[in-house]
Amino acid sequence: MSADTAEATRPVRLMTLPGVYAPQHDTRLLVAALDREGIHPGAEVLDLGTGSGALALHAAQLGARVTAVDIAWRSVMTARLNALLRHHRITVQRSDLLSALPGRSYDLVVCNPPYVPSPVGPPSGHSAARAWDAGLDGRAVLDRVCATAPAALRPGGRLLMVHSGLCDSAVTVRRLEDAGLRAHVSDRAHVPLGPVLRSRLRWLRRTGLMGDADTTEELVVIRAEQP
Repeated sequence: MSADTAEATRPVRLMTLPGVYAPQHDTRLLVAALDREGIHPGAEVLDLGTGSGALALHAAQLGARVTAVDIAWRSVMTARLNALLRHHRITVQRSDLLSALPGRSYDLVVCNPPYVPSPVGPPSGHSAARAWDAGLDGRAVLDRVCATAPAALRPGGRLLMVHSGLCDSAVTVRRLEDAGLRAHVSDRAHVPLGPVLRSRLRWLRRTGLMGDADTTEELVVIRAEQP
């Protein structure tokens, strides 16, 4: 990747309120994946679980008409403020995945869901950990996206979703294929362990989710397409 390309795929620095997920390695992977999709002006894009709004704003910069949703009001307000500061027009609303968007369909759905395995199960509704923790196997939200996102894709529509390799990418691909999509892992990257994984490394190794020699986390981007 050239320096110019790397700069183009790097998310801009955004404001994040406390408890709102800030753009990280997984965000950058999805930004690069978005750039390869050839989004045309006027394409309709949905950002599920928008957080800071980084992916929604990047899609808008590419010319898409963007809807962004998040279950957390603090994330909704953060994304709206970042859109205002960056002079991009996106629609941001509170929604538990697709619950507030009945019957809507899109050319592309992008999602960076909570996916970190947690020894205490899913967090409470008011915990900041809700932005990353996703149950014992990390799939509490992933499986819901696999079950609901296909209905939001138009014919030829695409889903781009990132998650940790700890959550078993083969399961994600299989569940999307069971829902009628053509799915595969389009990107893989190994990144340093962040503070959350480091804090529960002993538990991850004890449960077999990580090996004793593992010092990095694998991230994967799943690309799925509606026939």
